[in-house]
Amino acid sequence: MAYSDILHISGETAVLGEVDELPKPSDGIIVVSNPRQRDGKDLHYISNNVVKVIWPISKINFIEIMESADEEKIVGFVRE
Repeated sequence: MAYSDILHISGETAVLGEVDELPKPSDGIIVVSNPRQRDGKDLHYISNNVVKVIWPISKINFIEIMESADEEKIVGFVRE
């Protein structure tokens, strides 16, 4: 299952992309597919034909995991 996420990289604009699995505490890198800006535009420091980028975890401040369209919404209260 691929996760859509936003990577906040030190000194750069946030990167929207997909990862196949979430990084573990022991991982040193993260592999991101289809890296782009949040508005869908290309990143100025990555070539146009690049489909995957490997970033060292040490350069990432934090990662936001986006809700997937496949996940169902949890209903907190249901009245019958």
